[in-house]
Amino acid sequence: QVQLVESGGGLVQAGGSLRLSCAASGGTFNSYSMGWFRQAPGKEREFVAGIGWRSGGRTYYSDSVKGRFTISRDNAKNTVYLQMNSLKPEDTAVYYCAADRAGFTIRTSGDDYDYWGQGTQVTVSS
Repeated sequence: QVQLVESGGGLVQAGGSLRLSCAASGGTFNSYSMGWFRQAPGKEREFVAGIGWRSGGRTYYSDSVKGRFTISRDNAKNTVYLQMNSLKPEDTAVYYCAADRAGFTIRTSGDDYDYWGQGTQVTVSS
């Protein structure tokens, strides 16, 4: 069983930066696509960013974060990261990482992902 543990969330002022980490254990991390999702209060979960199975591999971003967020992974450390810059109050949400065993593609629907972390809160104050 794959376990995913997020860290790095917190409270930051608008315009600031945070770096989220997601450490994986169990399974074969370097064969999974990884994604970051978020869910704000009263809203549906939404895709934020995804990365293919290779370190330095393909990435894909939602329009709302493109140019501000960067996803990366270190397969030697079984960890995926989300660098978030120029944060806005509308980025406030619980952020989740997820693993997709179909590592050859980056999918944007949470229903396609097989494993999920517990989430980490990101709050951006105006």
